[in-house]
Amino acid sequence: MPSHTVLPRWRKMLALALSLCLSWSCQRGQEPAPSPEPLDTMAFIAAADISKYPEMEASWPTFYTQDGRPGDFLEILQSSGVNTIRLRLWVDPQNGHSGLEEVEAFCQRLRAMGFRLWLALHYSDTWADPGRQEMPARWQSLDFARLKDSVHAYTRHVAERLQPEIIQLGNEINSGFLHPAGHLALHPQQFRTLLSTAAQAVRAASPTSKILLHFAGIENADGFFQQVADLDFDLIGLSYYPIWHGKNLSLLQTTLKQLARHKPVVIAETAYPFTLGWNDWTTNLVGLPEQLILPEYPATPQGQRDFLKKIKAIVQETPRGAGLCYWGAEWTAWKGPTATDGSPWENQALFDFDHRALPALRVFKPD
Repeated sequence: MPSHTVLPRWRKMLALALSLCLSWSCQRGQEPAPSPEPLDTMAFIAAADISKYPEMEASWPTFYTQDGRPGDFLEILQSSGVNTIRLRLWVDPQNGHSGLEEVEAFCQRLRAMGFRLWLALHYSDTWADPGRQEMPARWQSLDFARLKDSVHAYTRHVAERLQPEIIQLGNEINSGFLHPAGHLALHPQQFRTLLSTAAQAVRAASPTSKILLHFAGIENADGFFQQVADLDFDLIGLSYYPIWHGKNLSLLQTTLKQLARHKPVVIAETAYPFTLGWNDWTTNLVGLPEQLILPEYPATPQGQRDFLKKIKAIVQETPRGAGLCYWGAEWTAWKGPTATDGSPWENQALFDFDHRALPALRVFKPD
């Protein structure tokens, strides 16, 4: 952990509140936005993951409303019904993006606008998913006792500084996290210990935050959450992408109902293409008709909207279905039409190739 000055919690919260109020007043010339509504009182989490946006914003992309008017990207999301923003957090990212400094600055802006915050701790310096749970470089030489202490200190530090409404411990932790020490198949008790340690840190530093555990896909989801049912957490998060997790929406609905026996459940990640076309020279992850759910959901703006509307309906029809999050809403071809390192997600964003809001954004509006 980097060294930092520890202030009494009430002084830190007061200083942050005053800073945000002054910043908002200077920028807007009006009273600050109301505080986000607590999760316990809001019926549905309508979230977008826009973790790439702070990096993209430096290139000054212009976004447009559905009727073609230029507008502020965050305001377009908010006016479309998005009430929660999900952001990933990496421990020591190589280029600083998705690190604590960038995420904290972005969270202050989001909080001032009234968004609720959903923080996804990857416990890695880079992407974490079922096939890759790489331990941060700073912790790789630690024995288990010191690793446990480091996880507690890091989690507490992050939770205390950002106070998110939702804090996700690990990302798509089907195989555990912090490999090899927290590998679920190899070291199941260590996996449980590390998760419990992280949860204890959240409860101490940000007791109003809801703790979410995140699994990718449908297969074995219920078995996984049976294994962790006695641990301390509040929400079940599930990734669902047809390209990786199958096209059976009835099975998705059945799985959500099974999971809801344990805890309230959210779709933590989903997305769908509005076209199979390309807008830069970066290979898209979804680009073939066989990757779609046809004929019900073609790769068109209407097909994307209908898919997201169906996912929302499935969640709403699930007992204790708590919400959904669209992943990569912002990830357009922001580096230009000839970039080979641009966006592999450009055709699944919620803005078209001209950065114009797509009809799927209307799904976030309350019914």
